[in-house]
Amino acid sequence: MAFPPLVEPVAELDDDERTRTARHRVLAGFGEIAQRRLAAAHVAVVGAGGLGSPAVLALAAAGVGTLTVIDDDEVEASNLQRQVMHRVGDAGRPKIDSAVRIAADLSPTTVVLPVAAHLTRDNAARLLEGAHVVIDGTDTFETRDAVAAACERLGVPLVWGVVQEFHAQATVFWTAPPAGVAAVRLSDLYPPETVGDVPTCSQVGVLGSLCLQTGSLLATEAIKLITGVGDPLLGRVMVIDALRGRTDEIPLRPAGAGAARPVAPAAGAAEPIPRVSLDAALAAQAAGAVLLDVREPSETALGVLPGVVERPLGDVLAAPATVGAGPVVVVCKVGVRAERAARALRDAGIEASVLTGGMDAWPEAAVEREHA
Repeated sequence: MAFPPLVEPVAELDDDERTRTARHRVLAGFGEIAQRRLAAAHVAVVGAGGLGSPAVLALAAAGVGTLTVIDDDEVEASNLQRQVMHRVGDAGRPKIDSAVRIAADLSPTTVVLPVAAHLTRDNAARLLEGAHVVIDGTDTFETRDAVAAACERLGVPLVWGVVQEFHAQATVFWTAPPAGVAAVRLSDLYPPETVGDVPTCSQVGVLGSLCLQTGSLLATEAIKLITGVGDPLLGRVMVIDALRGRTDEIPLRPAGAGAARPVAPAAGAAEPIPRVSLDAALAAQAAGAVLLDVREPSETALGVLPGVVERPLGDVLAAPATVGAGPVVVVCKVGVRAERAARALRDAGIEASVLTGGMDAWPEAAVEREHA
């Protein structure tokens, strides 16, 4: 259901802004009043990376009046595959500088407040105060938890997303929603005791175009909340599987309300995948099991376990039956890709397990290779 708009509109738009946003103003149910609400809005974007970059681009282009962009990192060359706000010449410069530049190029009326700070539980409420909506584009659970706690304290809606490998999630958390609507918190989706060690993008990778898709979705959720147009994702989690071109929706209710909880983006279905130690994996191999390494060739070139079958994850997902009849023990860097491969194998009727901790947990077992 649509919520009441969060922001009172400005009195009017200037002629240039009216021209620039003309396609918004002719949208049925949106119109000039919604555009004037955007002009009066203040959105805080935490993180100027893979999700924050497209969110800033979309919000500035949409005509949001004020953007606070919080990030203490500098641009690296490896960011450019997915963090579309930055350019090659920005390497070594603060990420927030890109936000200032790009917003000015897109929307002269948008004011960007750059904050070069590492957001923590101690400073989060202060840094986010004054925003009508907060977008979390960070990549560690510690920071996500700090952002969520601050939004709970401030009573502002938190538009939240996560991307990893080929999967993404997006939703809205809000502890002070309109009357009659249940409050939903980050802890309802990810109870602290279930989080564990979440692999980073540098460990398992991420599809750059999926970051654009998800970041734009987060911006759309913020726009809906600001203007009161459409049905926000509060109480619903959108789950995107880019490899299969599939988008699903899972209900999310407060803890104890009996709702299903979505799994993490790369975790697969609910049934646990068996995990085995290195000794157990090698014993299974000696008994006839296939030891399957699903890392990319650039990774396996640095070392593999003895006797493994090397096949990148994408190939396994595309044709799991070609691996053989099983049983199979799947290996990757930290275990996330191996779990996805094992899930696909089990769905194909092949017995499969995962090497606990991946190669990072057993570096002494890798066989170094000679480079040609």
